[in-house]
Amino acid sequence: MRSIHVDERTVDKECWDSVNNKFFYIKAHKAYDLKLEHSLISIHKWEQKWHVPFIKDKHSDEKLTPEQTMDYIKCMTLNQDVPDSVYEDLTAEDINKISEYMNEPMTATVVKEAPGQKKSGRRVTAELIYCWMIQLNIPTTFDKWHINSLMQLIAVCNAENTPPKKMSKNEIIERNRALNEARKAKYHTKG
Repeated sequence: MRSIHVDERTVDKECWDSVNNKFFYIKAHKAYDLKLEHSLISIHKWEQKWHVPFIKDKHSDEKLTPEQTMDYIKCMTLNQDVPDSVYEDLTAEDINKISEYMNEPMTATVVKEAPGQKKSGRRVTAELIYCWMIQLNIPTTFDKWHINSLMQLIAVCNAENTPPKKMSKNEIIERNRALNEARKAKYHTKG
């Protein structure tokens, strides 16, 4: 969980939207410490509204629009009844802190992809992640974990449940040759 402090605004503030060429107003509000959780629950809430996958492929150029990004921050918020003016008052620095939090790995575990492993091409959605959790017997209460940590747990469970790859003939011959050489060296024999 990450907390972002938004200072109190005692008077309304007039702002200019250069993209849409119009003025908008940020209403006065009290100070807030937004408590944010980048989790599967937050992603699920967001996808229910936008009807598109939140998680993008690493090689994709797809990005969230500013409106989608702001809405996701609202979906991450654990505080109740936060007025829109608080979100409108977030600074570029606040948005960067939130982005850094969302990109943190939140784990020390690294799972290497098997060489030649193909990507499924499926778009990853909240329901697909819940499906993986159910298939791997991961309690659904883990949907409150930071999404990067949860995805790594799923990868670890997949790796642990995958049977070892069968060795090729050449790999077996090489392994046996190495074992024979080790035995000859250990017992000081010629073969």
